[in-house]
Amino acid sequence: MEERRKEERLKVINEITISVVAADKNITTTKGFPHNYSKDISVSGTKIKTNIFLPVDTLLKIDLKLKTLGRQITSLGKVKWVKVNIIDDKSYDAGVEFIDTPREAIEKIKFYISQIRKLHETDKNIHQ
Repeated sequence: MEERRKEERLKVINEITISVVAADKNITTTKGFPHNYSKDISVSGTKIKTNIFLPVDTLLKIDLKLKTLGRQITSLGKVKWVKVNIIDDKSYDAGVEFIDTPREAIEKIKFYISQIRKLHETDKNIHQ
């Protein structure tokens, strides 16, 4: 399968809160959905796990809580794909592309990714 991502993704879990900004009629609420998390992140998007079905093209406000930085980053995102988790049919994975993200938020994400990579490289070197 050909890789289509614009940026390399960092596989790390972070707590998120999502709010639906714009969607089709199948989503009944636009309030924040806590207890979701991102499974990986790049400067162009993230993979999220959620307990609600988010159709493709749903526009979201995402509050990412980057645990190692102790910061929260807010971004808009657009759902690009959705997958139902077969084992637990009450959860979904969704690929979200960041859109109209402030430059400051992108810089924070870049810094966060670089810090986690450095931490992993240092940890690898210690255990060799």
